[in-house]
Amino acid sequence: MRTIRIALLTAVFWLLARTITLAQCAMCRATLETNVSNGDETVLAAKLNIGILYLFAAPYLVVAAIAYLWYKNSRKAQTTG
Repeated sequence: MRTIRIALLTAVFWLLARTITLAQCAMCRATLETNVSNGDETVLAAKLNIGILYLFAAPYLVVAAIAYLWYKNSRKAQTTG
């Protein structure tokens, strides 16, 4: 029962985080375009790209952590069973 609850909470968190990150990328891009068109280049495109890569990698890191914990628990269950 606990595993199901953790999986459900993780799925809900992932879906909410995905919605927030999609909105954030659009807002960052619009801000960058506005700043560059006004002649303000303090926000560099390289910094924006790093931010986008960070947002891109986060869900994969969460999935990798869940897969690792699942693998670790399955190996533990095999050795005790």
